[in-house]
Amino acid sequence: MTNAEELICRTRELLKEHPPAGTARLDFLRARFDAGLAWVHYPEGLGGLDAPRSLQAVVDAELEAAGAPDNDPRRIGIGLGMAAPTILRYGTREQRQRYLRPLWTGEEVWCQLFSEPGAGSDLAALGTRAVREDGSSSGTGGAGGGGDWVVNGQKVWTSSAHLARWAILITRTDPDVPKHQGITYFICDMTDPGVEVRPLRQITGEAEFNEVFLTGVRIPDSRRLGAIGDGWRVAQTTLMNERVSIGGMRLPREGGMIGPVARTWRERPGLRTHDLHQRLLKLWVEAEVSRFTAERLRQQLAAGQPGYEGSGMKLAFARLNQEISGLEVELRGEEGLLYDDWTMRRPELVDFTGRDAGYRYLRSKGNSIEGGTSEVLLNIVAERVLGLPPEPRTDKDVAWKDLAR
Repeated sequence: MTNAEELICRTRELLKEHPPAGTARLDFLRARFDAGLAWVHYPEGLGGLDAPRSLQAVVDAELEAAGAPDNDPRRIGIGLGMAAPTILRYGTREQRQRYLRPLWTGEEVWCQLFSEPGAGSDLAALGTRAVREDGSSSGTGGAGGGGDWVVNGQKVWTSSAHLARWAILITRTDPDVPKHQGITYFICDMTDPGVEVRPLRQITGEAEFNEVFLTGVRIPDSRRLGAIGDGWRVAQTTLMNERVSIGGMRLPREGGMIGPVARTWRERPGLRTHDLHQRLLKLWVEAEVSRFTAERLRQQLAAGQPGYEGSGMKLAFARLNQEISGLEVELRGEEGLLYDDWTMRRPELVDFTGRDAGYRYLRSKGNSIEGGTSEVLLNIVAERVLGLPPEPRTDKDVAWKDLAR
């Protein structure tokens, strides 16, 4: 097994052969991937070395000290945090070879075509249809059985769809079975005919989300992930990784939303009151607890697949962001309501800390919706972590086509 000393040697060899100061950014990233130093816990040949996940920090520290470029992970977070682990687990050898390298280097941006109007919190009720050319939904083998699927439907709340080349897509392939059983998972080319992306303007004024219409989109069976009808199980891998990537990100002390509030408190003593002081202390402590809990979660991830702990972290992330941003607006008074840019923008990434307090307050409202609503995540934690009785589900064994809509 690769150890820390070997990784340091490999990293320094990479830096020697491809000095960051004299190597084009993309060339360096490709060389890093090929050297197995992209994500060290991935298999050899796919950007990794089958090393313990915890050793990634060793590589990152060496590269950062040398001034090496990174792959701008915030811009390609959906690919890194959701698409990649799903492709690694369920993809064929050809799919892994084709998609993982340009995904990691950022040459190809990914988006997630999951939620639909009427199928957000109840994602398994989705209605986007994929029909094989011969009209069948038969077959249970892996991707590559031949033939095309024709997809029709609508997706919504799709981050980065206006930038993406590829999408992870779940569809209804068999309406005659209960909703969780008739779903199939695909990789969709966002440049194909029939894919239309429309912006959704948010309360912040920008349009980082989109709605996507799929009209007669042809997807070859070679772009299917997992077996036909097994898409819900494949999607669970995506969703669990998504919640970890949102709620379990690595932050320094006073990183994230708590940082701007703490700076304002220190720099502007005239704004202080006893009540605001107590509230800030409480939220500062909770932010630290969340930060350390996220670190422990990442350590658990090093030993295997993400579990339902990510749902709890994502819950805490949303609540803290909303409470902290609300305190910041209150702390600043009338000034806190100012927001300098209401123009219609199509951002490449969400920048919480580089904007005004008013922007942070408005944008954080979406944190309890995106990546799984807080209500759904509370159910998951209650049932699957705490072992509480599940909610009644009267539609569990009803064919999807017979569900009330």
